[in-house]
Amino acid sequence: MDMVIRTAVPADYEALGEITAQAYLADGHLDFNEDDAYLHVLRDVAGRAGQAEVLVAERDGRVLGGVTFAAPGSPLADIAGPDEAEFRMLAVAHAARGQGVGEALVRACIERARAVEGVTGVALSTQRSMAGAHRIYARLGFVRTPERDWAPIEGLTLLTYRLKL
Repeated sequence: MDMVIRTAVPADYEALGEITAQAYLADGHLDFNEDDAYLHVLRDVAGRAGQAEVLVAERDGRVLGGVTFAAPGSPLADIAGPDEAEFRMLAVAHAARGQGVGEALVRACIERARAVEGVTGVALSTQRSMAGAHRIYARLGFVRTPERDWAPIEGLTLLTYRLKL
């Protein structure tokens, strides 16, 4: 069966929360432990789903990864301007990497952004260490926007990218 990208439902939340948390923990993207507050944010898929659209990639009934799509005006949009959509917390289960899951999720975000009237671009923030994601963004036409780079906490500068629609 082919991979399906769809809106997450409550039955997906626990699995996606753990996939997202483990992607950050195991890949060493943040210097935190199991007690870190941001880890709880990563696991809180239900909270994100109440403020944005959470998408999952699924194959044979198994969640492979997910992403949070924030349309203009969403409280989860960190850097997007009023005419931009944004996506956050792109994560793929370790066992599903290299299978096109991350790219399919990003493409779904682009499609959703194109469907919103007045949206001219898609913005995102990423860490320097997320090289695999950077390759996806470049392949899909995103360009670096260093003038928008920002630091949500001291010592963590996030790189920004934008895709013009």
